[in-house]
Amino acid sequence: MAGPSAATRERASRILATLEASYPDAHCALDHRTPFELLVATILSAQCTDARVNMVTPALFLKYPTAPDLAAARAEDVEALIRSTGFFRNKTRSLLGMAAAVTERHGGEVPRDMESLRVLPGVGRKTANVVLGNAFGIDEGVVVDTHVTRLSRLLGLTRHTDAEKIERDLMELVPRKHWTQVSHWLITHGRQVCIARRPQCDRCPLASLCPSASLTAPVVAAPRAGRPRRGAKPAKKKAAPRAARSSRKR
Repeated sequence: MAGPSAATRERASRILATLEASYPDAHCALDHRTPFELLVATILSAQCTDARVNMVTPALFLKYPTAPDLAAARAEDVEALIRSTGFFRNKTRSLLGMAAAVTERHGGEVPRDMESLRVLPGVGRKTANVVLGNAFGIDEGVVVDTHVTRLSRLLGLTRHTDAEKIERDLMELVPRKHWTQVSHWLITHGRQVCIARRPQCDRCPLASLCPSASLTAPVVAAPRAGRPRRGAKPAKKKAAPRAARSSRKR
């Protein structure tokens, strides 16, 4: 199968340079101090905002700072701490299973390779990429979340909807040294400018490079004919032509 065209590679390179210049401080939004904390936070972030996760994890990490501590926890205690993140029972099972596996197989230390991470309960490729890239500085792949999926398609960097296919397309276009960072750039851009429901194409630094810019720009609806809006002054009636007025007087 043929890879990206030279024109696509050139445009992707310009997009990356613009994103890097626009968001030099973009970083992982999940608060953490250790690889274990990042792994826990990433599992909790499924179907939940990073802001909500960051509200929950301080108390969780205070009570269970290491994998052995969490592995020994009671399910009901963990559920009570993470309830507000949603799907708390499933997440609790994943967290306890992950902590037990890390404790038993890896001496309590989060492994540093994709294969070992992906077999942990509750850990898929996306979660493994988050941990490897942000906790260990290992560019193994590209994190593909909803923002990355949406923006990659809008920018014409992929036509796929499947996360792993999108990741492969991005890995073809993005230099390996940027595999971790490109997700942070796209996520930040998606939150600040290319907002799903109200994209701000008029102030987007990528507008000239984005084939969807004119399609995503908000459309201002024309006023509907009919009854006037509440509070609007009634339109004045036009005066009849002089000839008509004079004929009525007769």
